[in-house]
Amino acid sequence: MILFVALIFPNVVSRLTPIGFLRIPVEGAFLIALLLVPARARRIAGIAVGVLLGWLVIEKCLDMGFFSELNRPFDPVLDWVLFDDAYSFVVDSYGKAAALGAVAAILLLVAAVMSLTTWSVLRIGRLVGAHHRRSLVAAGAIAVAWAATFAFGASFTGAVPIAARSSATYAWDRAHQAKAGFADASNFAKEVKNDPYATVPSDQMLTALKGKDVIFTFIESYGRSAVEHPALAPLVDPVLDAGTAQLTAAGFSSESGWLTSPTFGGGSWLAHSTFESGLWINNEQRYRNLVSTNRLTLTRSFKNAGYRTVSVMPGATRAWPEGKFYGYDAVWDSRNLGYQGPKFSWAPMPDQYTLKQLNTIEYQKASRTPLMVEMPLVSSHTPWAPIPSYLDNWDQIGDGSIYASMAADGKKPKALWANPRDVRPEYGKSIVYSVTSLVNWVTKYGDDNLVLVFLGDHQPSPIASGAGASHDVPISIVTKDKALLERITDWKWAPGLRPAGDTPVWPMNAFRDRFFTAFGPKAAAS
Repeated sequence: MILFVALIFPNVVSRLTPIGFLRIPVEGAFLIALLLVPARARRIAGIAVGVLLGWLVIEKCLDMGFFSELNRPFDPVLDWVLFDDAYSFVVDSYGKAAALGAVAAILLLVAAVMSLTTWSVLRIGRLVGAHHRRSLVAAGAIAVAWAATFAFGASFTGAVPIAARSSATYAWDRAHQAKAGFADASNFAKEVKNDPYATVPSDQMLTALKGKDVIFTFIESYGRSAVEHPALAPLVDPVLDAGTAQLTAAGFSSESGWLTSPTFGGGSWLAHSTFESGLWINNEQRYRNLVSTNRLTLTRSFKNAGYRTVSVMPGATRAWPEGKFYGYDAVWDSRNLGYQGPKFSWAPMPDQYTLKQLNTIEYQKASRTPLMVEMPLVSSHTPWAPIPSYLDNWDQIGDGSIYASMAADGKKPKALWANPRDVRPEYGKSIVYSVTSLVNWVTKYGDDNLVLVFLGDHQPSPIASGAGASHDVPISIVTKDKALLERITDWKWAPGLRPAGDTPVWPMNAFRDRFFTAFGPKAAAS
């Protein structure tokens, strides 16, 4: 029974049903035939097959988790680094004791699965060795039954065939996935070298933005679902429309489009690096290889043009050596932004505090040079509880101590995630908070030289975005200089902060070159 379950075990939760196990695994026939060898060879083969089968079951379990959170299967070569983030999520949501308990349970589960599958194969091997003839008959019967059901396309539900070859196909696919992961390094090295802007003189870049302050802001988990999902749009869209009206009244114009993120449900740094480099960075290997190159980034191009380049990263809690690759003059993070208030689960500080502090550390400094800022806002980061309240009086924010009661009285992640139906509305509220804080900062503090580009880094996990959600995220540009928006007329973006359903969608890595083209001298001459 254990061996049968292991051979049939699915890699998606929806197939983890009784009917899903009413199937015939063709691998069973081949396994019996493989074990019809001398005793010593049978034991070696049994151990090897048992370990491999156990690993496949574990990887399928990982797939279930990755599909649930990141809308994709687990990559056996490139995804190990993400377990650090998973651990942090459990700590923030349920506490350190629960996280350590989860790690211990996972290790025990891995050991149990490996032991059980190996024991099961060895036990079958002993039976095969003792009953050669019956084993041949059994293998033949399995093969014939499988072939017959496969030929007739037999199925209990019309979706999952009775004739199963899931383990063999799965192992084959994962082997090719691993091979592709190793080969991708050399392919990526060629992509890095292919840069049409690498040799363009700095005085011929970003000429239309001379004297402007350009701020690129990522809103965590701000995905297309926030704008279009039937359960989220009634909450988020009125805020976007009201924000558009508020900006217009303050003299700002705005246009919005869609970008396709290289990641889903997490991995924000992959989206940031894709946006900055003009390359598709969809895994950790590409990211690590990228930051060891001299690829021209958006930040570096502004630095070369004489801007002060700044990263404001409220979510960073430790040193970030990759900042040198991007080209930042200064990095402000949770350790030096002066925040004295409580954490809001994963977020070390509320977005409104980060925006207010931007004034103090950079934006409102006297006699400064033009600024280029990249600033990820993190209040909408999972687990979406507790969510800070927006403060109408920005002078109340101070050092952040005012947030103590909000964090203490707000919803706790453990309670929220115990009721999955409540998660999506809380996600929507977090987006409302972040957008509201950003728009109000612009109208309160933004001047004639401000150019703001804000976008989502990726969609939230499927529990919030919904099944089958795309990788698309909204992107908006806000400025008082209408001449700048005239330069992007060919982008065909929608007016305001809310892109339309038929607004063009670009891959996120296309933005860098389009931005360079639109705001360089070639666009002015065209």
